[in-house]
Amino acid sequence: MATTGTEELSGIGSDEGASGDGVRRRDFIEIAAVSAAGVGALATLVPLVSQMAPSKDVLAESTTELDVSAIETGQAIKAVFRKQPVFVRNLTPAEIEAANAVDVGSLRDPQTLAERTKEGHENWLITMGVCTHLGCVPLGAAEGEPRGEFGGYFCPCHGSHYDTAARIRKGPAPLNLEVPEYTFTTDTTVVIG
Repeated sequence: MATTGTEELSGIGSDEGASGDGVRRRDFIEIAAVSAAGVGALATLVPLVSQMAPSKDVLAESTTELDVSAIETGQAIKAVFRKQPVFVRNLTPAEIEAANAVDVGSLRDPQTLAERTKEGHENWLITMGVCTHLGCVPLGAAEGEPRGEFGGYFCPCHGSHYDTAARIRKGPAPLNLEVPEYTFTTDTTVVIG
């Protein structure tokens, strides 16, 4: 059977004329396009993911180290942890006794003093200096500031009173002052965070 010139030409550009061995031109183009798309996606995602990592200044503030050797019994200081105030109080034996004498069942947010301090360092009360009502900074850490009706901290914004264990006793605050994660690395050094 004789073929015409048009039948021969139609088979030249089609896939039917390609042999089963090797890579067809269309396959090469598909592989190149998918590879280019993958590289483009990776080039787009790397900056997006890396910008979500914390910056160096945030990482530097992720912990705070304090030397508490200069804090006398009955004294409190304010420090900064993650751009928020932290109260560090060296409780007196009378303050510890007053905190332990409270019926925990009568508290709005029941916690014992032992749950709020570290074993072997029960005299050190470390709390965030942020009222749990609306985020004001309570008074009572500095010398001469009012400590409220229960001898701990007093929030002047809306009248929340905290006891010597920084537990809410009166006012609108729903929870005790938060105790951050901390460890004593030595008897006089505390690492918060």
